[in-house]
Amino acid sequence: LPLASSLLIVLAAFTKRAQLPFSRWLPAAMAAPTPVSSLVHSSTLVTAGVYVLVRFRGHLVGRNLMLAAGAATMVAAGLAGLMEDDFKKMVALSTLSQLGLMMSCLGLGGFQITFYHLLVHAYFKALMFMATGRAIHSSGDC
Repeated sequence: LPLASSLLIVLAAFTKRAQLPFSRWLPAAMAAPTPVSSLVHSSTLVTAGVYVLVRFRGHLVGRNLMLAAGAATMVAAGLAGLMEDDFKKMVALSTLSQLGLMMSCLGLGGFQITFYHLLVHAYFKALMFMATGRAIHSSGDC
């Protein structure tokens, strides 16, 4: 791939995976009902960016940028999650932190471990959102 195409693919993955400059939309998506949030966060939206970067692994440039953005996203989302009061937003910020970890692994060249983490994350996060919805519903705060 040409350099410009590779950089545009990385930029598209940054916006799709909600990396640090583009991360404001992910916790805001929690206004949706819990099953919708589970689908959005675990299997479709945010994981598509990971899959695209894994598929284009031989053609990517800017790995130092991916490493730096991933590390910054991981730390910022972790700290924001510590300050959050809303249960669903807290889970969304943990998703964002895990996406930062995956981006850091991609920046280091760990494509296979990133893909494995993507699969494990999808199952775990779907179950976590379902448990979150059950806890919110049981508390009567819905």
